[in-house]
Amino acid sequence: MAPDRYELRDDARRFETWENNYAARLGLGIAIDYALAIGLDEIEARCRAISSELRASLAELPGVTLHDLGPRPAAIVSFSSEKHEASVIKNQLAAAGINVSASSPSSTLLDAKARNLPIVVRASPHYYNISPEVEALAAAIRSLS
Repeated sequence: MAPDRYELRDDARRFETWENNYAARLGLGIAIDYALAIGLDEIEARCRAISSELRASLAELPGVTLHDLGPRPAAIVSFSSEKHEASVIKNQLAAAGINVSASSPSSTLLDAKARNLPIVVRASPHYYNISPEVEALAAAIRSLS
């Protein structure tokens, strides 16, 4: 060290600058402990079950198309509607207290172009969601007709 020189560390600490967010670090530790207490396999199983339930409910709705791929899709459920744009669905669901997002093709450019995807609605059910909430989302979509 010298007052007229600066040397970068050769490890990952070179990216640490100034203050640290200790509250966020503590929160992350608590979240990890919480997830481990529940069990990661149990969380995954619940997420897959509740998202499968949502997919089944949405698949029954006329004009709704699911866009998830593969034999074991993730818990995020992507869909579109022939009748309403994703932003309209998102706003209507928000008014009903249901949080979803709208995802532009630019966020998954290669896949979206290959499959000619529209802007899709993304619902992210998690292990703490319950069946009546899935039913409420499907009912809200149904009521948009």
